[in-house]
Amino acid sequence: MQDSSAHEGPTRSTYPIDPEQVAELARLMQQDRLLTEAMGGLFPEGISLPPGGRILDLACGPGGWAMQVAFHYPSVEVVGVDLNANVIDYARVQARSRGLTNIDFAVMDIRQPLAFADASFDLINGRFLFSFMRPADWAALLSECRRLLKPSGTIRLTETEGPLTTSLATERLFALGYAALKRAGQSFSPDGCHVGITPVLPRLLRRAGFAEVRLHASAAEWSSDTPLHYAFFKDEMVALDLSLPFLVRMGMGSEKELRQLYQQAVAEMQTDDFCAIWTWLTVWGHQPA
Repeated sequence: MQDSSAHEGPTRSTYPIDPEQVAELARLMQQDRLLTEAMGGLFPEGISLPPGGRILDLACGPGGWAMQVAFHYPSVEVVGVDLNANVIDYARVQARSRGLTNIDFAVMDIRQPLAFADASFDLINGRFLFSFMRPADWAALLSECRRLLKPSGTIRLTETEGPLTTSLATERLFALGYAALKRAGQSFSPDGCHVGITPVLPRLLRRAGFAEVRLHASAAEWSSDTPLHYAFFKDEMVALDLSLPFLVRMGMGSEKELRQLYQQAVAEMQTDDFCAIWTWLTVWGHQPA
């Protein structure tokens, strides 16, 4: 286990939301379940895991995806790492309460060298790393993944440009969030209108030296008349609420203005004619044998 004092240079969270808030921990756990279901399973791309293999989950948060893998693949060892020590403690408690003995969690900043030996893992997974990564961080992270993967091992990253809806207030809040990420230096977008990670992710893997880079797109509809509406609405309601302090810090508006916009978005997402879809892109590649 490596604590934050073991890193070279300063360690500072750039995640827009305080991850220790109970509402955020619960949201992330539920979001992991939603995404896995909407994507068609833990590994819908057909990736196979060798018995006795090891998996590393990057920036695992409260460990939702990692624990699902540990439960469904008891012969595999899963390791989750995250910057926040309290979140890691929460993940450990959750794993113990579920009786999972093939999973471990450690405090590490994936923007720094990781405390694992070379060729330690058969698969490295990451979801929504765009939320805290800067463009300059990606090359070092992918180089570290090359070091940690066994020959023919797989790296698998899932990213998004965010949901798309018919709600004017919701779209306005999303736009302010993308602009705030751009202002914070955490965006590939040339103008801050999007996150910008999905167009560049395949090339990032190729330039890092991964072979056979492939793509798999997923989507979930959460319009008002669909079964997934309430679950995704609740996810966005909590996420947007907890993101408001970040928008204020980035100069996107006053707390009063943003709160009013948020309340309007919540109302519009519950109307009968509300339509919404959320898409993700999974990119994976292999360590050359």
